[in-house]
Amino acid sequence: MNVATHLEIILTACLLDALFGDPVYRLHPVRLLGALSLAGERLLFAVGLNGRLGGLLHWVLVVGGALLVWWGVHLGLTWRHPWLALAWDCFIAYSLLCMRDLLVHGQRVLEALDDLPTARRRLGMLVGRETDQLQRDGVVRATIESLAENLTDGVLTPLWALCLFGLPGLIVVKAVSTLDSMVGYKNARYARFGWAGARSDDLVHWLPARLSVPLIALAAALLRLHPRLAVQTAWRDHARLPSPNSGWSEAACAGALRVRLVGPARYHGEWVERDWIGDPHWPADLDGNHLRRALRLILVCCVLALLAGLALAPLRALLPW
Repeated sequence: MNVATHLEIILTACLLDALFGDPVYRLHPVRLLGALSLAGERLLFAVGLNGRLGGLLHWVLVVGGALLVWWGVHLGLTWRHPWLALAWDCFIAYSLLCMRDLLVHGQRVLEALDDLPTARRRLGMLVGRETDQLQRDGVVRATIESLAENLTDGVLTPLWALCLFGLPGLIVVKAVSTLDSMVGYKNARYARFGWAGARSDDLVHWLPARLSVPLIALAAALLRLHPRLAVQTAWRDHARLPSPNSGWSEAACAGALRVRLVGPARYHGEWVERDWIGDPHWPADLDGNHLRRALRLILVCCVLALLAGLALAPLRALLPW
């Protein structure tokens, strides 16, 4: 694929995402990936392959199946007309990027802060913790944490994978993320079976998570927030979260906004004691102004991430696919 066509796909997908957000339709690729994952899991468990070998086969089935379906349709449309294949690639890329939706969900929580039950329900679409007992400050903190965490998982890794490796890279990243969300749990059923999905998810986000720190610091500088604190807090506090990746962007955002994040929370009926991120004298009683600044910070990060991705996109021409 030549560089011009590659850039057309990136820009078209990002423009469609900015204008319309994540499309909702029955055969959405992520929904199909989830169905394929579930079907493969049932099949492998039925024949006794519920350990690490089964997990590896499951990974190959889902990731390889996603690539084969995209490539098969692409090849068929290319035989009909190259423009049809280009339209297909643009639509799949658009369907797998979700920058706008992240900001929209955060904005919807902000708009509902004066109606706490509604804000809690809207927050529930972003986080895995229980939200029905959160007060206003807890809702704001949880929303900012989700925005910061999903900046890496939902924006940087998919976008940069598309820019550097084309649609195959983006499809692999989304397939791996889907696997992690479905089988990447440390429980009796998935501790061994889900290892491939969980470890590969850690791997694909490893570099973008760390690159999120200078990106957030630059965005903070442009917004006249606290870029130095973003870097210092990320370096000091990133390991306070159990994930090897999410702590980098969350700690950087805490420093950029000069607030405390994370702390104790209730998950699935259990109270979980978690360390705070940020200096003890920074505020944890957050309000709408903090969330508004966080939304602006994430928006600028998205723009900067796109500019960085476009600058790196010509490297895609060096790859054989």
